[in-house]
Order: sequence, then C-alpha cells, then structure tokens
Amino acid sequence: MDSGETRDRLGAYGVWIAPMTLLNTPVPVQREQFARIERLGYRSLWTGEPPAAAPVAGREIFMQLAVVLAATERLVAGAGIANVGARHPAAMHTAAATLAEVHPGRLVLGLGGHPGERPISGLRDYLDAMDEAAARLLPGIGYPRVLAALGPRAHRLAADRAAGVHPFLQPVEHTEIARKSLGPAPLVIPHQALVIDPDPGAARERIRALLRVGQRNVETPYTTNYRRLGYDDEDLAGDRSDRLVDAILAWGDEETVVRRLRAHVDAGADHVLLHPLTADLPSAVDELERLAPHLR
Repeated sequence: MDSGETRDRLGAYGVWIAPMTLLNTPVPVQREQFARIERLGYRSLWTGEPPAAAPVAGREIFMQLAVVLAATERLVAGAGIANVGARHPAAMHTAAATLAEVHPGRLVLGLGGHPGERPISGLRDYLDAMDEAAARLLPGIGYPRVLAALGPRAHRLAADRAAGVHPFLQPVEHTEIARKSLGPAPLVIPHQALVIDPDPGAARERIRALLRVGQRNVETPYTTNYRRLGYDDEDLAGDRSDRLVDAILAWGDEETVVRRLRAHVDAGADHVLLHPLTADLPSAVDELERLAPHLR
C-alpha cells in the first residue's frame, strides 16, 4: 500500500493511547473501547512501546496491535513507535508482515528509538537489515512504515526510506516544518496531546505530571528539537514554561481543542492523532466522544 492509499484509508483524524494506559486496561475492556472509537468515526488507533530502561512500561506492541485489529473492522492500527532497540530487524519485519497479512491495509509501522550516539546512522542500518529480511521472509507482504523523525537529518532519512513521519509531542510549527522538509508526497502524522478543560492550571498540570516521569532536566531528542524551534533554557527547565506547555498541549473547551487539531491539518498534516490525557481508557474515549461531532 503506497502513501496515497494509506492517506485515503487514514482520513484526517485518529487516536493515540499511552502504552501505560493500555497496560492497565484489561483486554475485554480494551475491545469494548476500541469498537467504540471506531463507531465514533476515528480512522486509526496508535500506541507506543517504551524502551526497556524507561520508567514507564507497556504491553508488547505487536500483541497490542493484534488486539486492536481483532476488536475492530476497519480501524487502522499504528505503532507509534515500535522500538528498534527491542527486537532484531527480521523479527520486526516478520511481526509487522504477519499482521499486515491477516489484516491487509490496516497496519502502519512507526519506527524509532535507536540507542547510542549515532541514532540516525543506526536507524538507517536497521532499515537496511529490515529490507534485507523482507526480501526473503514474507516478501510479498507490504506495509507502510513511518519514522519518529524530528530534525532535518531524520526527515531526510524518512523521505528516502519510509512512507513519512510520526512526530510525537510537537507544536504546530513543527508540522509545518516537517511538511516543507519532506515535500508533498510523504505522510505527516503528528501526535497531539489534549485536555478538555478550560482551567489553565488544571489542564497544564495533566501534561506536566507526565513530563516529570523521567524527563525533568534531562536532555532528549525532544528538548533538542524544542531548542531548534526557538524554545530556550527557561522554557525547558523544571516543569516547562507555560509557553512550551501551551504549544504542545491542546486544552480548553471542545471548539478550542478542535481549532488546534485543524491547525495541524492546515500546516500540512495528513492525519492527526488525538491523545486525551485521562486517568483511564474509558475516560479517554469519553473525551473523544465529546470531540467527534466537531470533527465530522
């Protein structure tokens, strides 16, 4: 399936759910809520896979995506991301290809998280090894892959070796940069954290509580990219400035949140992933239900 076919299947809006949320949700409840997300009109459901050393955890991502696919009829399942440090390239390919064989056209494989001092070179080598495996293992089964690309070098790699990019926790200005960097054909699939709450203190605290988990005063690819976008030490210190929080979090009433989602589309996004910051999966789907009428 090429980028155009994937773009048509995805439509404008999908959903991103944190791996810890899914880890803490029994599978029977997951099935009910995934079917509910599909009925609301969202076109995809994504989740991530933390590195082994991360302070948070999740289910094995391909097993989790299999639950999504089996519980729904049309929903695209997205890995955002499958961590390349977690499995051999041949295992990554055969897992993705198996799901794509069972559910044709309903998988997008997001890749990233290469450890080490040269993550872009390492990821390129990993893609080479995946391609070599795909030439001999399940060679007739394709699936689109996107990269967790934030900076210009990663964008160049995505343009050359993937169907597009899946940037996480980035402001609208990054979506515009990604589109200009990649050109018109590749997919741009940004994640957007959101809170339906008009109280600025309460809304901002939802994302600050997440950022405190292993990220306080730590330099990461995210902080590097925020600096690239013009945010400085004051913005990145401690609990992050209101300026940065408001750039990466959509909060307010339904109409205000929807304006942020549409701003990503206007900036060049093909498909925007809504991530409600709630205590559990049913509560997240409640917020998605509140937003759905405004997105049709």
